[in-house]
Amino acid sequence: QVQLRESGPGLVKPSQTLSLTCTVSGGSITTIYYYWGWIRQPPGKGLEWMGVMSYDGNTYYNPSVASRTSISRDTSKNQFSLHLTSVTPDDSAVYHCVRVTQAPDGSNWYISNPKFDYWGEGTQVTVSS
Repeated sequence: QVQLRESGPGLVKPSQTLSLTCTVSGGSITTIYYYWGWIRQPPGKGLEWMGVMSYDGNTYYNPSVASRTSISRDTSKNQFSLHLTSVTPDDSAVYHCVRVTQAPDGSNWYISNPKFDYWGEGTQVTVSS
Protein backbone atom coordinates (compact mmCIF):
# COMPACT_ATOMS: atom_id res chain seq x y z
CA GLN A 1 0.00 0.00 0.00
CA VAL A 2 1.50 3.28 -1.10
CA GLN A 3 1.09 6.15 1.30
CA LEU A 4 1.85 9.81 0.75
CA ARG A 5 2.08 12.44 3.45
CA GLU A 6 2.47 16.17 2.93
CA SER A 7 4.35 18.36 5.36
CA GLY A 8 5.16 22.03 5.49
CA PRO A 9 4.11 25.35 6.95
CA GLY A 10 0.45 26.09 7.29
CA LEU A 11 0.97 29.84 7.13
CA VAL A 12 3.19 31.74 4.73
CA LYS A 13 3.59 35.48 4.31
CA PRO A 14 3.01 37.14 0.95
CA SER A 15 6.09 37.30 -1.29
CA GLN A 16 7.73 34.42 0.55
CA THR A 17 8.50 30.97 -0.84
CA LEU A 18 6.27 28.07 0.03
CA SER A 19 7.98 24.70 0.33
CA LEU A 20 6.07 21.49 0.87
CA THR A 21 7.45 17.99 1.12
CA CYS A 22 5.75 14.72 0.29
CA THR A 23 7.07 11.62 2.03
CA VAL A 24 6.26 8.41 0.21
CA SER A 25 6.12 4.98 1.80
CA GLY A 26 5.26 1.60 0.35
CA GLY A 27 6.76 2.45 -3.01
CA SER A 28 9.78 4.15 -4.51
CA ILE A 29 9.63 7.49 -6.32
CA THR A 30 12.15 6.07 -8.80
CA THR A 31 9.98 3.13 -9.83
CA ILE A 32 9.73 3.19 -13.59
CA TYR A 33 6.59 4.61 -15.20
CA TYR A 34 5.23 6.29 -12.11
CA TYR A 35 5.06 10.04 -11.76
CA TRP A 36 4.65 12.19 -8.71
CA GLY A 37 2.70 15.37 -8.64
CA TRP A 38 1.21 18.25 -6.73
CA ILE A 39 -2.38 19.39 -6.95
CA ARG A 40 -4.05 22.18 -5.04
CA GLN A 41 -7.61 23.17 -4.33
CA PRO A 42 -8.33 26.76 -3.38
CA PRO A 43 -11.42 27.34 -1.25
CA GLY A 44 -14.58 27.03 -3.30
CA LYS A 45 -12.68 26.09 -6.46
CA GLY A 46 -11.69 22.97 -8.33
CA LEU A 47 -8.45 21.04 -8.42
CA GLU A 48 -5.47 22.67 -10.09
CA TRP A 49 -2.38 20.81 -11.17
CA MET A 50 0.86 22.45 -10.13
CA GLY A 51 3.41 20.08 -11.59
CA VAL A 52 4.60 16.53 -11.98
CA MET A 53 7.98 14.84 -11.69
CA SER A 54 8.76 11.59 -13.46
CA TYR A 55 10.50 8.56 -12.00
CA ASP A 56 13.73 9.75 -13.64
CA GLY A 57 13.48 13.33 -12.50
CA ASN A 58 11.91 15.11 -15.47
CA THR A 59 9.45 17.83 -14.56
CA TYR A 60 6.27 19.19 -16.07
CA TYR A 61 4.62 22.37 -14.84
CA ASN A 62 1.30 24.07 -15.28
CA PRO A 63 2.12 27.16 -17.35
CA SER A 64 0.01 29.35 -15.08
CA VAL A 65 2.46 28.78 -12.22
CA ALA A 66 5.55 27.55 -14.04
CA SER A 67 7.56 30.73 -13.55
CA ARG A 68 7.16 30.40 -9.77
CA THR A 69 7.16 26.62 -9.34
CA SER A 70 9.77 23.93 -9.07
CA ILE A 71 9.67 20.33 -7.93
CA SER A 72 12.70 18.64 -6.44
CA ARG A 73 13.32 15.25 -4.90
CA ASP A 74 15.50 13.44 -2.40
CA THR A 75 15.65 9.84 -3.48
CA SER A 76 17.56 8.81 -0.36
CA LYS A 77 14.55 9.85 1.71
CA ASN A 78 11.94 8.90 -0.90
CA GLN A 79 10.58 12.43 -0.82
CA PHE A 80 9.69 15.04 -3.38
CA SER A 81 9.03 18.70 -2.73
CA LEU A 82 7.11 21.61 -4.17
CA HIS A 83 8.59 25.09 -4.11
CA LEU A 84 6.38 28.06 -4.97
CA THR A 85 7.95 31.50 -4.93
CA SER A 86 6.43 34.95 -4.50
CA VAL A 87 3.21 33.61 -3.00
CA THR A 88 0.07 35.71 -2.76
CA PRO A 89 -3.24 35.12 -0.98
CA ASP A 90 -4.45 33.50 -4.21
CA ASP A 91 -2.05 30.64 -3.48
CA SER A 92 -3.98 29.74 -0.34
CA ALA A 93 -5.30 26.23 -0.85
CA VAL A 94 -5.21 22.65 0.27
CA TYR A 95 -2.16 21.08 -1.37
CA HIS A 96 -2.08 17.37 -2.15
CA CYS A 97 0.73 15.19 -3.39
CA VAL A 98 -0.27 12.33 -5.66
CA ARG A 99 1.11 9.35 -7.50
CA VAL A 100 0.35 9.74 -11.17
CA THR A 101 -0.13 6.71 -13.35
CA GLN A 102 -0.35 8.52 -16.65
CA ALA A 103 2.58 10.29 -18.26
CA PRO A 104 1.98 13.99 -18.91
CA ASP A 105 1.23 14.34 -22.59
CA GLY A 106 2.05 17.53 -24.45
CA SER A 107 2.09 21.13 -23.36
CA ASN A 108 -1.53 20.97 -22.19
CA TRP A 109 -1.03 17.90 -20.01
CA TYR A 110 -2.56 19.62 -16.99
CA ILE A 111 -5.87 20.11 -18.81
CA SER A 112 -6.23 16.41 -19.52
CA ASN A 113 -6.16 15.74 -15.78
CA PRO A 114 -3.69 12.85 -15.59
CA LYS A 115 -4.90 9.83 -13.67
CA PHE A 116 -3.58 9.25 -10.17
CA ASP A 117 -4.11 6.34 -7.84
CA TYR A 118 -2.73 7.43 -4.47
CA TRP A 119 -2.82 10.79 -2.76
CA GLY A 120 -2.02 12.39 0.54
CA GLU A 121 -4.72 13.77 2.78
CA GLY A 122 -3.59 17.26 1.94
CA THR A 123 -2.19 20.17 3.86
CA GLN A 124 -3.85 23.55 4.25
CA VAL A 125 -1.68 26.49 3.28
CA THR A 126 -2.76 30.03 4.02
CA VAL A 127 -0.94 33.03 2.62
CA SER A 128 -1.47 35.99 4.86
CA SER A 129 0.50 38.71 6.55
